[in-house]
Amino acid sequence: MTIQPKGIIPPIVTPLDENENVNKKVISRMVNYLIKGGVHGLFPLGSTGEGYGLSFSQKKEIIETVVETTNKRVPVYAGTGAITTKEAIRLTRLASDIGVDAVSVVTPFFIKPNEIELYNHYQSIASSTSLPIILYNNPGLTGINLSVDLVVKLSQIDNIVGIKDSSGDMAQAAEYIRRTGDDFAVLAGRDILIYGFLAYGGKGAVASTANIVPQIVVKIYEEYQKGNYAEALKAQFQLAPLRVAFNLGSFPVIMKEGLKLLGIDVGYTLKPIEPLTEEAREKLKEVLRGMQVL
Repeated sequence: MTIQPKGIIPPIVTPLDENENVNKKVISRMVNYLIKGGVHGLFPLGSTGEGYGLSFSQKKEIIETVVETTNKRVPVYAGTGAITTKEAIRLTRLASDIGVDAVSVVTPFFIKPNEIELYNHYQSIASSTSLPIILYNNPGLTGINLSVDLVVKLSQIDNIVGIKDSSGDMAQAAEYIRRTGDDFAVLAGRDILIYGFLAYGGKGAVASTANIVPQIVVKIYEEYQKGNYAEALKAQFQLAPLRVAFNLGSFPVIMKEGLKLLGIDVGYTLKPIEPLTEEAREKLKEVLRGMQVL
């Protein structure tokens, strides 16, 4: 299946029990909740989904559950990035065998490859699969920034079809868009910048907050596509307090705490991340009430 990524694609949270086992029943509930909310795709095993801390067998279990429950209603983009090229290829092949529509590959982390090494890393992964690949730039968490020149070069590889950019650097994102052309999808990775990405010609967003309030995030995209720019901006501003509330706890606990407040018990976050304090939880409640979703 050849796709151009577009729209709102939540990096779906991974429900876990107190022993950090995957809760497949709640994964399925989340899939249906998000699709009902109007999202245009699903992204298991992103940073919001705690893919960095899950075992290979857990990743297999999660991808299988998401693909089966989604049942082709929307595309599934699995996160298959890893520190080493070998492991990223292994995860990409796993995702392909299960039946995802595309993969998203974050840069290596902990180590700092140079641009030649990064190019070879992505080229090797692309050569190992026929799946569309979305680059994932998140320098705040990985310590590596994909330069505009490197992204332009990588975009010339046939099955590298887009990039999720979580850098927060709007000037860089605009250059990604300008220099790669319309066939390459540049997606916002910072939820407060979705409107800005769309205005520059971006194709959508991989938006963590869509786990909690999919309808609001989808409204930004849908109203923009209709030319209702004032309504799209209004929805963007409505969303902003939730993104700011991420500072109430360590990433990615806010998504899980917010869903619990809405009645979807997605369980625990991988240690060492702890639940919110009561004070922080009350502040999150106030944010959700202010957004009129609680």
